[in-house]
Amino acid sequence: MVMGLCLLVYSLGQRALHQYLKRGSQTIQNQLGKPTATPYLPWVFQCFMSIHLLTFGSFKQISNLSEQGCWILQFFGVPCRKYYLLC
Repeated sequence: MVMGLCLLVYSLGQRALHQYLKRGSQTIQNQLGKPTATPYLPWVFQCFMSIHLLTFGSFKQISNLSEQGCWILQFFGVPCRKYYLLC
């Protein structure tokens, strides 16, 4: 039951990303560096594996957020962009 729920959430996330890209006629780079409107969602998640939130007292900063990561984040919701301090 849990595995089925996980697959459903994964499928809905990938479908939403594909719809945003197609609606805006946008693409992101795949693993080979070629533009695609239907990226593989685990690869998109791998783009964010090395990004870290640094906190020094009340000062917060994101490290290792690339231009490609910023480009991909524009296709996610406001809560996700807030998490990466982009809003």
